[in-house]
Amino acid sequence: MKVHNPADGSLINEVPDTSVEEVGTAFAAAAAAQADWAARPLIERIDILRKFRAGVVYRLEELADMLTEETGKAISQSRNELNGLLPRIDFFLDHVESALADETVLEDADAGLVEVIAREPLGVIANISAWNYPWFVGSNVFVPGLLAGNAVLYKPSEFALNTGLAIGDLLWSAGVPREVFAVLVGGGEVGAALLDQPVDGVFFTGSYGTGRRIAEQLAGRMIPMQLELGGKDPVYVASDADPAVAEGLADGAFYNNGQSCCSVERIYVHASIYDAFVERFVATVDGFVLGDPTNPDTYLGPLTRPQQIEVLASQVADAVTLGATVLRGGTPTDHDGHAGWFAPTVLVDVNHDMAVMRDESFGPMIGIQRVGSDDEAVALMNDTEFGLTAGVYTSDADRARRMLAEVNAGSVYWNCCDRVSPRLPWSGRGHSGIGSTLSVMGITAFTKPKAWHRRSR
Repeated sequence: MKVHNPADGSLINEVPDTSVEEVGTAFAAAAAAQADWAARPLIERIDILRKFRAGVVYRLEELADMLTEETGKAISQSRNELNGLLPRIDFFLDHVESALADETVLEDADAGLVEVIAREPLGVIANISAWNYPWFVGSNVFVPGLLAGNAVLYKPSEFALNTGLAIGDLLWSAGVPREVFAVLVGGGEVGAALLDQPVDGVFFTGSYGTGRRIAEQLAGRMIPMQLELGGKDPVYVASDADPAVAEGLADGAFYNNGQSCCSVERIYVHASIYDAFVERFVATVDGFVLGDPTNPDTYLGPLTRPQQIEVLASQVADAVTLGATVLRGGTPTDHDGHAGWFAPTVLVDVNHDMAVMRDESFGPMIGIQRVGSDDEAVALMNDTEFGLTAGVYTSDADRARRMLAEVNAGSVYWNCCDRVSPRLPWSGRGHSGIGSTLSVMGITAFTKPKAWHRRSR
């Protein structure tokens, strides 16, 4: 497996692939070690994960540089991801004891009967992670998974492999046995081999297409499955909103080069403030610095996967053919002679006949559509197969509640966008996936309940 720097194409690492046979060996070792790991006192597992957190803090600058080098993420945003990781870990550490505690639901002294819900680890889980936020999306699984007593077979994305290996090193150094957390290196073949093992749960973050194939491969297995997939996340700017909200929405659309499942991907603006909004939005985009991702002033680096350039160019061509206007960008670009960048792109005069308003872009591109009413906006927001996030900007709380209640999305935002909280469940609907990570639900997801009926006489 070769790791390249997307900013200049240079080779930065070569790592032997995990063979299909080695995947089976890793599973057998994990299955043998999992019971001993689960039998350790919870406080011991908490202490080990706390040491892992300390290791991240100690190596933060090195890890940020590594992430930028292999993904092209702007260095300031790599630091943001690692700093944002820390409160997520803290949430799991602070809440795992209560989440895993036995719950007594009935005590009948007269009958001598007690009913208790206990939680047990799933066993050995497969964690197939993503490259766009490898620390965030990986830790959403392996931190609560390990705390709950599971063994984890972790396959990092081949586009964030060095980070995945560093995660393994940090966990092993903190005291997690190598058999309990194994790093599997490779592409689709290794992922398929992992899913062929008799694992007790599968947790995947990635595209809808791959998620669907995983669901099909697991059909009939009767094991828990968490699929965190893509989004075509809409935002509506109502008539009473300040056009200045365009500045925050531009950041929500273009942060991390738009390579976020919860990036703002389509914007609907009431006709009464449309022109003023678009003017502010374009002015904000004009201020984004595109260039060397190691420069602290850079906002947009290269795309992590150069294959996405063809997708973006195709969406622009389709939109223009159907009547859209390109206000900014619209074409691939390069930096110091190396291709791999795509200019931040703003399209107007768009509609739902165009792929850019229907299909996930996953890049620095946005379509802005004029609408005449709240009802029209809600209908357009729901005109999608995805259902990850959606937002409304308005000064009227009742207006926001009414509209967001009608939107089919797992997370909704009022006067904000593109944010994730460890205290709230992260879940998708439709093609955006199934299951939940984060929150207390994202801890109990790694357990199976056992119902205890206890009679003393």
